[in-house]
Amino acid sequence: MAEQHRARKRFGQNFLVDHHIIRQITRCFTDSAHPIVEIGPGRGALTGELLNVGVPVIALELDRDLIPVLQRQFQQHDHFDLRQADALRFDFAELQPMAPLRLVGNLPYNVATPLIFRLLEDVSWIVDMHFMLQWEVVARLSARCGDPHYGQLSIVVQNLCESATLLEVPPSAFSPSPKVNSGVIHLKPRAQPVVPSGQHSAFNALVKSAFSQRRKTLRNNLKGVLTAEQIQESDVDPGLRAEALPIEAFARLTRTLLDATDTPPPKAP
Repeated sequence: MAEQHRARKRFGQNFLVDHHIIRQITRCFTDSAHPIVEIGPGRGALTGELLNVGVPVIALELDRDLIPVLQRQFQQHDHFDLRQADALRFDFAELQPMAPLRLVGNLPYNVATPLIFRLLEDVSWIVDMHFMLQWEVVARLSARCGDPHYGQLSIVVQNLCESATLLEVPPSAFSPSPKVNSGVIHLKPRAQPVVPSGQHSAFNALVKSAFSQRRKTLRNNLKGVLTAEQIQESDVDPGLRAEALPIEAFARLTRTLLDATDTPPPKAP
C-alpha cells in the first residue's frame, strides 16, 4: 500500500528507498535508551527499521494521505505514536514530558534550515539529531574555520551543537531522485554553549554583520558595531575576513561589544 502513494512536489517529498543507507542510519540508534522523534516518516522505510530497534518512535507527518498508510504498516507496534503535524508549527513542548528524546528525519530542502533553527531555540530536551539534508547544507553545518563552506550558519549552529557529517547520499537513494546529493548530519547539543545563553542575540547579530560581505574585512563589515581598536582588544586582527575566525574569536568580539554597551558614559565635568 505504501508504494501506491505518489510523492508530492509541494511537500518536497523524496522518499529514501536505499536499504543500505537506511541500515547505516539505523545503526546510530541500535543502543538507544531514548525515544525517537522521526520528522517526516514518508512511506515508513526508515520508520520500520527504527521500530525494529525496539525503541518507541513518535512520528510527525505532514501529508494527510500518508497517515493511513503508516497506520496500516505499523499498527501492530505498541510503541508507535503517529501524529499528523507540520514540524515547523508543531508545539514540541507536547513531547518534552517524554524527554530526553532523539530526533531523526529526511527533511525537505525548503524547510530544513528554519526547522533546525526552531529546534535550537530549546535543546534542553534533545539528546541529539540525525538529519538527511541537501549536501550543501550539511557541508555548511559541519564546516570549520578555513573551509570554503564555513559561514554564519556554521557558527550559529556550532555555538550550540557539536556537528559531524556521517555520510554522503547520492540521488539514486531516493524516489523520486532529487537533482542534488544529500547527506546525513549529526548534531549533538553542547552541555554548555561556546557563548553564554544571555549573549546569543548579540553574538548572532555580530556574526551576521561580519559575514554581510564575505570578501570584505572585519574592519569594514563591523563598522558601526566595533571599532578597529575594539577588534584588536579582542585579540582579533581587524584586517582578517570573517571566514578566518573560529567561534571562540567571535565569542571574544561579542564580549567586547557587550562590555562597551554596558560601560556608562563619562560624567560631565
